[in-house]
Amino acid sequence: MKNFLTVLIMGSLVAACSGRLKENQFLVENLMKKHPRKFKRAIKGKDTLGIKILYTQINRDSVNAPHFRSFYFNVDSTTYFYPASTVKLPIALLALEKINRLNVAGLDKHTPMFNDSVYSGQLFAREDSTSENGLPSVAHYIKKILLVSDNDAANRLYEFLGQKETNESLKNKGYNIRILHRLDRPLTPDQNRHTEAVRFVQHDSLVYGQPMLVNPDSIRPPRKVLKGYAYVTNDNKFVRKPFDFTYKNSNPLQDQQEVLKAVFFPQSTNPKKIFNLTEEDRQLVMRYMSQWPRETKYPAYFKNSIYTDAYVKYLMFAERKKPIPPHIRIFNKIGCAYGFLIDNAYIVDFKNKVEFMLSAVINTNTDGIYNDGKYEEHKIGFPFLRNLGKVVYRYELKRKRKIVPDLSSVKIKYE
Repeated sequence: MKNFLTVLIMGSLVAACSGRLKENQFLVENLMKKHPRKFKRAIKGKDTLGIKILYTQINRDSVNAPHFRSFYFNVDSTTYFYPASTVKLPIALLALEKINRLNVAGLDKHTPMFNDSVYSGQLFAREDSTSENGLPSVAHYIKKILLVSDNDAANRLYEFLGQKETNESLKNKGYNIRILHRLDRPLTPDQNRHTEAVRFVQHDSLVYGQPMLVNPDSIRPPRKVLKGYAYVTNDNKFVRKPFDFTYKNSNPLQDQQEVLKAVFFPQSTNPKKIFNLTEEDRQLVMRYMSQWPRETKYPAYFKNSIYTDAYVKYLMFAERKKPIPPHIRIFNKIGCAYGFLIDNAYIVDFKNKVEFMLSAVINTNTDGIYNDGKYEEHKIGFPFLRNLGKVVYRYELKRKRKIVPDLSSVKIKYE
């Protein structure tokens, strides 16, 4: 009898370990628990590491319309994380939308765009040596933003939009996203409220001119945000006080994925949240979100070995040197700053007919000192995101679907 009970208990344990996971609110956590060596620290320290995960399944119906089912791990919209470069995607979409709204003859996303410095802290721009014609444009800036997360390119579009218009537009669409400053440029709140004058010029003729835009009111965040116990100033002074993120950008994980949905599934998105893009605009965004740097001549990223396929693909492939398998494309926007690592992705496997959305953040600043450049990105952050992407992907490979999705709408020709 004792031997029988032992066998019965052991059999139950094996079944529990190898059985199908229940698709409930604990799905993401249970997926990670199946791999304790990879995720034990993440699960135990989810709050100290600031981990948040949003996994969304996509199921197609008989007419290929998508239906979404989301699963959350430790997602709390009231807990702040620094969004870093993830704000560049809404900036790019708003820039395209503004071009369309202006509806000026001769003005489009390819029209050369020049920036003029007319206020403290501003930088002019007259050329772009990385473009085919040597001139900057909204389209080329977006290309650089999405291919390698170029900071200057995002800042130039911030100048075109203006701080007030950017935030009002996002608020009116129902997004809880706040964009208050340029990236990688230590400027004052006043300097960030003033944006450069912008000119669109074609064949030496002015197509559209925009003077410096000024946000007369300081945007007040809902609450004060302090993190850590110390920080290093931009002039390298150590300050034993929490780092103040109150007037930094904000882009909650749920909003990041909603923006992604608005691009790829506009028919399934609340009309209020959709960006006014032409189909050509949408194709441009999708192309550069998924294109590998080696697949472009302008800029010539293929010449620089640092720009691997995985350079801005943290989920599934972070730090991978070899090319990513050709049947997989990742449409995403990452963020990396102050120790925060974020990836917001729509992942497609054309060979196995798999698609899903996955968004995640982790804070690798384990010593509580901000702005010192000493974070555990390579030890903790990248392995976590890489393993998370792989585990969810493998689950998706085995997940049964009633309808095989038609993924031809995101099958894109690259340069």
